[in-house]
Amino acid sequence: MEKSKQRHVIHLPKNINIGLLCYLLILGWFIFSFMIIPNLEILKTVFLSGDGFSGELIHKIFSSERAVNGIKNSFVLAISLTVTTTIVGILEILFLDYFKIKGRKFLTLCYMIPLVFGGIMLSNGYLFTYGTRGFVTNFFTKIIPGFPVNWFEGYGAVLFLMTFACTTNYMIFFRNAFKSIDFQTIEAAKGLGATNFVVLRKVVFPTLKPILLTCTILLFQTGLMAMSAPLIVGGRKFETISPLILTFTQRPASRALAAVLSLFLGIFQLILLFVIQRNEKKGNYLSISKVKTKIEPTAIKKPFQNGLAHCIAYLFALINVLPLLIVVTFSFTNFQTISSRKLSLSSFSLENYQKIVTDSSSYRPFITSVTYSVIAAIIAVILMTFAARIVFKYRNRLTSILELLIHIPWVLPGLMFALGLVLSYSKPKWFMFNQPLTGTLVIMLVAYIVVMLPNTFRFLKASYFSVDQNLEDAAKILGAKPMYSFFKIVLPIILPTVLAMLAINFNGKLGDYDLSVFLYNPAAKPVGVVIRSNTNPEAGVEGIAINFVYSTILMIINSFVFFFVYADGKEKVKSLFRDKRGDTLNERTKL
Repeated sequence: MEKSKQRHVIHLPKNINIGLLCYLLILGWFIFSFMIIPNLEILKTVFLSGDGFSGELIHKIFSSERAVNGIKNSFVLAISLTVTTTIVGILEILFLDYFKIKGRKFLTLCYMIPLVFGGIMLSNGYLFTYGTRGFVTNFFTKIIPGFPVNWFEGYGAVLFLMTFACTTNYMIFFRNAFKSIDFQTIEAAKGLGATNFVVLRKVVFPTLKPILLTCTILLFQTGLMAMSAPLIVGGRKFETISPLILTFTQRPASRALAAVLSLFLGIFQLILLFVIQRNEKKGNYLSISKVKTKIEPTAIKKPFQNGLAHCIAYLFALINVLPLLIVVTFSFTNFQTISSRKLSLSSFSLENYQKIVTDSSSYRPFITSVTYSVIAAIIAVILMTFAARIVFKYRNRLTSILELLIHIPWVLPGLMFALGLVLSYSKPKWFMFNQPLTGTLVIMLVAYIVVMLPNTFRFLKASYFSVDQNLEDAAKILGAKPMYSFFKIVLPIILPTVLAMLAINFNGKLGDYDLSVFLYNPAAKPVGVVIRSNTNPEAGVEGIAINFVYSTILMIINSFVFFFVYADGKEKVKSLFRDKRGDTLNERTKL
């Protein structure tokens, strides 16, 4: 009884130092000011009136056929997306790192495309490729009589688009964990007569359980919160909760209904969070092996299975690369070519890019978005690196509460959170040093940081499972202080995840629209807002052309970020210069 009571006592870590205490105070102030108060403010505004709380709003939601269909569609999408993207993501990893598939470098580049070509850019690219007047649709209508031009609409189109767009977590985190598995255990299982399927099911996947569970939960959340894909290719045939929230939020009289819909999302996401926490407490799984034996690709011996694997691998590559090629190609064409979708040598031009470079109203959004994304990504990763460390190391009631508070952005959608920020800080608050934030340059930066926190925390916490506690214990015995041990032992091990989260957070907010449209300052308009405004019919073909250029430049920026962060581009460039310097010295020696 005494042991069970001690588990529920809230206590700070023993021998807490001033630096850790200051960090906890700053984090507590940030969570209270920017994660609790805005959500309470929006709920208070839409649910409470002079007569108190009213339950009529819930009745209105369930009496609305459109709202009920939106809720149903969101859960159908979340469940199906979890299945399809998990299958596609794992197959892509197996094609790259487990099976011997020809052209692995080409496949790697194709499978990495969603990392740099996503969000509203990707949705517009798929629409221009497969939509009613899309490039592929025009091709099929010419060779297949009676081919339906509206074939890429509704649930199937949304699921198809998002299945290949949401493989990013598998390509980074799942693949990193997969490549670190001890290959000797795989060889031992094969030596006992196990087939590839049995090895994967019995040896590989159980080892990857923590990271696989995290990817699955995030996929389900992505399906529930889907915005751009249902909005652009789903249409009225397949309307989900988030587009409905956007519609209701834009109407002041319907914001209460938007809050009710967001509350449904929040309840189910809290259930998901509870499930993942329960699974983590059942065991302390390691996501990678301590034995550094690299996995060697396995040849598929049966010709039919080998041919089928190659066909599926290259089909996935084609699906990823086709929208990108079309967007980049048409960004170099004139307005007439974009309107007719007919390419010719005379239609290529650099006029669209010249306008971006020379027109300040065109290049200024890029500077704004890059600045905001860099600052927000750095702050979010620094905050969550130490928060995940505290939660992982000190497991008690206080850290459990801290973990729940960090996941507050999962409770209410970003649209409602942005509205809550506006309502909360339109007037001075004492805990904000009596300074209003609404309309300033700071409020959008705060929103970017807040929405980055849950996912950053989830993956950084998962990365701590790969740290050998014996190394820290040895350093402690030798007299090393906790901070020294962290920077010298722990940080180098989790550094790949830290850098990956920096890259993902930066790229994720570079073309953001959902939050930005509520919070941006007219003097610093981000590129996501400009892209969305250019999709309006009033923008015409010129708006489509500018969007293609924006998308291409954003992809270039994203590609450089991932090359230097994820693909270790810095070391590759250094080695390239070393090789050239060595060749020069050898030539001089020969002379």
